[in-house]
Amino acid sequence: MWKLPVGVLLVLAVLAAAAFGLSRAGTRSTGGSGLQVVAAENFWGSIAAQLGGDRAHVTSVIASPATDPHDYEPTAADARTMAGARLAIVNGIGYDPWADKLIAANPVSGRVVLRVGDLVGIKPGGNPHRWYSPTDVQQVIGAIVRDYAQLDPKDAGYFARQKTRFETRGLAQYKQLLATIKRRYHGVAVGASESIFVPLAQALGLNLVTPYSFLKAISEGTDPTASDRSTIDRQIATRRIKVWVLNSQNSTPDVQRITHAARKQGIPVTTITETLTPASATFQAWQSRQLAALAAALARATAR
Repeated sequence: MWKLPVGVLLVLAVLAAAAFGLSRAGTRSTGGSGLQVVAAENFWGSIAAQLGGDRAHVTSVIASPATDPHDYEPTAADARTMAGARLAIVNGIGYDPWADKLIAANPVSGRVVLRVGDLVGIKPGGNPHRWYSPTDVQQVIGAIVRDYAQLDPKDAGYFARQKTRFETRGLAQYKQLLATIKRRYHGVAVGASESIFVPLAQALGLNLVTPYSFLKAISEGTDPTASDRSTIDRQIATRRIKVWVLNSQNSTPDVQRITHAARKQGIPVTTITETLTPASATFQAWQSRQLAALAAALARATAR
């Protein structure tokens, strides 16, 4: 009888567990009734809500998987929400320029603004998708807790305990999957549809062979070059890549054609998304589910 590789069996178990890890921490408004916090995007908002517990009320401006954070146009309701924020969390790096405009239009004395790009040292023009970098996620966690303690010193101990709980329990499966994939599949050649996957591929030790100019073009909504298209077609035809990683929220005609070609060649395709999917997921449930699917695809491709 044909048997699934051990790696696939383990990953399927993790996928089942991840399905139970959904909560409402990724919805538009979450948390308690204390500090008023506004996150430009819900991946940072989910983390902020879990760290804030019942001492923070977190609202994420971008909360729908159907919304493109790059081109978002803030509403009057968003302006009112930002006006009440004591802490604003903005991705930066050119990803959400509307957020800084919203903050500037609604000044508040004593408001703290956490700009992720500034925190992790990535300037405009760099890869803005820092929530796909586990190292940067850890830096953001620390910064949020520091900002909470600054704004609400009497609850500093509570926020420190929330941080420990989140890091050791909330992110346990996420961290385990990261370590497992890195250990088993380090150096495996993969392809991707855009630059959102680059920080994660680096963290996992995967060999992302798609030309960066193609990844950047798709991410920024420009046309990839004929040379890049030819390179990717050759990588698929020769099965140089073992897995194709698709951002399903940004599937251009070029990406659709390449994805179809990969499937036709028998190359496993796994998907990731730009924002929490579903919107009700926690950051860690969303990421763990995607990591488990990636691990299953790698296991099928390498039979280990």
